[in-house]
Amino acid sequence: MSTPPPSDDPVEPSKRLPVGAYLAIAWLVLIVGAAIFADFLPLEDPTAEVASLPRMAPGQEGLLLGADNNSRDMLSRTIYGARASLTIAVGAVALGFVVGGLLGLLSGYFRNWIGKVLSSLFDILLAIPALVLALSLVAVLKGGGVQDDDAFRLPTMWILIISLAVVSIPLLARITRGNTMAWAQRDFVTAARSQGASHGRILFREILPNVLPAMGYIAILGIAIAIVAEGGLAILGASVDPPNPSWGVMINDGKSAMRDAPFIMFIPIVATFFTVMSLNYLGDLIRDRFDVRESAL
Repeated sequence: MSTPPPSDDPVEPSKRLPVGAYLAIAWLVLIVGAAIFADFLPLEDPTAEVASLPRMAPGQEGLLLGADNNSRDMLSRTIYGARASLTIAVGAVALGFVVGGLLGLLSGYFRNWIGKVLSSLFDILLAIPALVLALSLVAVLKGGGVQDDDAFRLPTMWILIISLAVVSIPLLARITRGNTMAWAQRDFVTAARSQGASHGRILFREILPNVLPAMGYIAILGIAIAIVAEGGLAILGASVDPPNPSWGVMINDGKSAMRDAPFIMFIPIVATFFTVMSLNYLGDLIRDRFDVRESAL
């Protein structure tokens, strides 16, 4: 009796997600879910003094992660801090994704003066240190020290989102531009041109779907970078307004207690580390799965 040919496994071994991907997804679901539904969880007010003593160790007085320098619940501040840090990072990258993606498509598709001007603009922005640019934008949008009670001021959260979005735009635009230039030379795009398709149809129906994996990969990495950048701004005193928490603010607050109560600084560092590592890991999976070329600039 002849041996039947091996059946095609619908999921090839190389296509299966590694264990690390499930762990990364599980962590992100946990931290994002906790941040979204923080108001419905049995948590203390993150800005209220709830412990009898400052710097209370984890486990005392029913505080799972202890209390910070001002007797505030570390668990509550970590979860609400996740909400602030993730909102800033995702908001900044989403805004940068739309603006940078559109500018990258235009500069990569139109190889005339439009593309040259936009490409030069990207190079100028990329030449400025990201943290310096973000800090400068935060200072300008906050009023630059001008005291005018009647002047309109954006909420601090929006100032941080806009500032970090401006920093992310040139990177997203450069990656999108490089991939757009590569896909614009393909036969199906040439065929669409020969059939009289408009520039808009070619850009958004033919090229954009093929560029999205690269944009998605950079966007995921951008969220991780934005989380770290918010921490850098917090250390420089340019993040959310106290006593509201973010992971960066918590790390900055814990500096003064590194010797007596290192957990105050260690807890938000661990949360930041696992979140950034998970995002980087998933971004690398997307890059490998879709063969994204970072050097296509």
